Amino acid sequence: MKIPKTMTMDDSSSNNPNSSSFLIQNSDLILPWLTHQQLANLSLTCKSLHNLTKTITLIRISDASRTFENFPIPFHNNNHNFHNHTYSYFLYTPSLILSHNLPRYQPWGWKVSSVISPIPVKTVDESESVSFVDVVGCECGEVCDDDDGCLCFDGGDSDVGRECGVGCSCGRECGNRVSQNGVRVRVKIVRCEGKGWGLFADQVIAKGEFLFQYAGELLTTKEAQRRQQYYDELSSRGRFSAALLVVREHLPSGKACLRLNIDATKIGNVARFVNHSCDGGNLSTKLIRSSGSLFPRLCFFALKDIQKDEELTFSYGEIRKRSNGLPCYCNSPSCFGTLPSEDT
Repeated sequence: MKIPKTMTMDDSSSNNPNSSSFLIQNSDLILPWLTHQQLANLSLTCKSLHNLTKTITLIRISDASRTFENFPIPFHNNNHNFHNHTYSYFLYTPSLILSHNLPRYQPWGWKVSSVISPIPVKTVDESESVSFVDVVGCECGEVCDDDDGCLCFDGGDSDVGRECGVGCSCGRECGNRVSQNGVRVRVKIVRCEGKGWGLFADQVIAKGEFLFQYAGELLTTKEAQRRQQYYDELSSRGRFSAALLVVREHLPSGKACLRLNIDATKIGNVARFVNHSCDGGNLSTKLIRSSGSLFPRLCFFALKDIQKDEELTFSYGEIRKRSNGLPCYCNSPSCFGTLPSEDT
């Protein structure tokens, strides 16, 4: 979709896509596709468009997930120093997505879902799941029981868990698919002093409860290294925060390491807002594998009981190789003063 760069009140033909009247008449079809900067520019055109863009902005503030998740995920900004930062603009995916499936645009900001609704994102779980020849899955019915011989979820201290998947006979309602149905708790995105946006609990969360997975764009190692260099350059100029996460899974033999590169900078889910804490935070991570699925999911669980309005944090790592690393604002008693950094 091409949006005109300049618009003037003199150009008032209702049939001219550059005119304000045309945009007003078709606001429900056009405005939700605009970026935050395009909306800001459009709001200066005339009073009617200013009011319409304000409505779009308020709807975006009310739900960062674009209705993809089970609950709305609102933005909150009570920091008067950043009153212009009412929300963070990014594309939303509820699960992992490959680069060639990346949408260029997503509608965001019209309340009448019958008029316009988010375009489904073709995620890895849907498009790249692989049913191997010898895949072992359960033969239960619609819901798994303990006696069904399922690939049961490991809720213990292990860093890797297993769930039912495409190789199993059960469906989405199966209790052994806890990490496959989106965000499971109510959360909110809050503007924090120093740290930018952070993710906070909007309900009481019990220890061990699943919250969400880390969703974003799956990258090759070569592409992840290229992007990290580019992100580091942008960060050095200030006011840029990347969300590229590298997960290394060491195999039991100790002779090999599987690497998962997830970039949520441009497209991701709410997990992109979880900040680092040097004391380990209140969230733990676990890789969850599903039968017949090619890629594992990096999932977040409550490390302890979490109260409403408490910030959700976890440790990005322990290694700090760069002497000029980014400053850390976690404010924990064990804060190192800089964020973890290592070679991507």
